[in-house]
Amino acid sequence: MPLNSEVLQWKYRNFLINKNSKFNKNEILKILSSDDIDEAYKTILNWDNYSPTPLISLNKLNDKLKLNKIFYKDESKRFHLKSFKALGGAYAVEKIIKGNDKKVISTATAGNHGRSVAWGSQKNNLECKIFISEFVSESRAQVMRSFGADVIRVKGNYEDSLNECIKQSKKNNWQIVQDVAWEDYKLVPKLTMAGYSVMMKEVSEQITNEKISHIILQAGVGGMAAAMVAGIARYLDHIPQIIVVEPDSAACVLESIKKGKIEKISIEKESIMGGMSCGEVSLVPWEILKNSVHFCVTVPDDYISKTVKYLANKEFSEEKIIGGECSTPGIASLIGLSNDHETRKKISLNENSNVLLFGCEGDADEELYQKLLAG
Repeated sequence: MPLNSEVLQWKYRNFLINKNSKFNKNEILKILSSDDIDEAYKTILNWDNYSPTPLISLNKLNDKLKLNKIFYKDESKRFHLKSFKALGGAYAVEKIIKGNDKKVISTATAGNHGRSVAWGSQKNNLECKIFISEFVSESRAQVMRSFGADVIRVKGNYEDSLNECIKQSKKNNWQIVQDVAWEDYKLVPKLTMAGYSVMMKEVSEQITNEKISHIILQAGVGGMAAAMVAGIARYLDHIPQIIVVEPDSAACVLESIKKGKIEKISIEKESIMGGMSCGEVSLVPWEILKNSVHFCVTVPDDYISKTVKYLANKEFSEEKIIGGECSTPGIASLIGLSNDHETRKKISLNENSNVLLFGCEGDADEELYQKLLAG
């Protein structure tokens, strides 16, 4: 089936309008302040080899979907870590140690956050302990080891690896640098989110002649999505339609927005989008997302391999794009939303729409990327 016909068959799985949506810049910036956001940008701007990641036009896709423009923020080019998470964990490590070179840094990860924390620890000559679940690939573990980290594999899922990290860190007095917040643990996740917000600063300088009408944000525990919302509050002079996308097997943000409170869900089957396979939204992101998100959408794993291939084969753009599994849901959800006439009208998607998507990662898991490319 030719691409033009094939993508017009794609569907999203679930869709929700947030009845409590009332975007308030001042309230958002009370949670992640302008000072925090500005400090992160000033710091990261001075890192060796810093440069803004490309903003690519998915011009072939916007023609098919009858939209004005689709912008794709390509985080495969973020330093040498192949993911936006390079901005968060490494920045938090640098800020939290404050020159204390005797700290041992610890974290739990599904992959990219741990890579950033390991890199940040190496840059600051710190010992680093990283806890991963049995579902994290050995190739991801090997990359973290290449930055000098001690990688500890834990039986069970991400939550089990986090619990083990907390337990051992308390016992050994290690400094946890986690991208998830809980009661009495909010500073480090805020620093991590401040690092992520650099992406929106870059976008605000890359899109100068158009206004973003819609922005689709991937959510695992919600850190990146909330950081981008804070970035909108800080850097944009208008408010786009904000859409959160999740795997349909791990829609903790959608369920929480539906209930009006944090709702922990049980993940029956892990999504291939491992970094987004999370059962509970984090506390700090929730405070931002609960009132600022306009819509939630979920997508199945069905379109991941095809999206990876279409990006690589220049089917969506004039450029070859290396996008990993967590770079696909923004595209898949946009196609699904565009294909549903009623939903398209509800969210005001039309020939004047300028949509911003985030390619969160490149081939950060090289083994899985090659499987998806061949699938």
